[in-house]
Amino acid sequence: MIEIMSPPLIALLDHLEGREIAFAAGAPVFHLGDPVCFIHVVRSGVVHLVRHQDNGTALILQRAGPNSILAEASLYSASYHCAARAEVAGVTWAIPRAGLLARIEEDTELAIAWARYLAHEVQQARLQSEILSLKTVAARLDAWLSCHGSLPARGHWSMLAHEVGVSPEALYREIAWRRRRGTI
Repeated sequence: MIEIMSPPLIALLDHLEGREIAFAAGAPVFHLGDPVCFIHVVRSGVVHLVRHQDNGTALILQRAGPNSILAEASLYSASYHCAARAEVAGVTWAIPRAGLLARIEEDTELAIAWARYLAHEVQQARLQSEILSLKTVAARLDAWLSCHGSLPARGHWSMLAHEVGVSPEALYREIAWRRRRGTI
């Protein structure tokens, strides 16, 4: 999603024990079945959470950009249920899983910030599910706009197209049509 995690949680996570890890474009961050040793906060770049289908296609479950937690639900799992790879070169803040769990148990401020973040992610996932269930580009764009207010800057339209599950070309045609009508 285009939304970004709240600054208070970022600040709290930045103060936890961890280490920066740099990833080249295309490099794996973790593999399906790997033990969960770290929770990654993306500092720069873009990391995709991917599940590969039997037919070879890949489902992108998360597009994590700067200030996003990668695979946050993995905090409560022993192993990863998908893979993650750096789409472009980037850096993560890798927080040891055990340390984060212990801090959440003892630090009320961190626990509340973490719970708020997870609640927000559930809301965003439900919104995304509803948008993707709509049949037309126009309906998907209307639903997205009703929640976000206005279009992102022109350079981010292809990301919006991916977010609402349409081709960039289809989204551009819809935006151009709305501009000709004066509705956007």
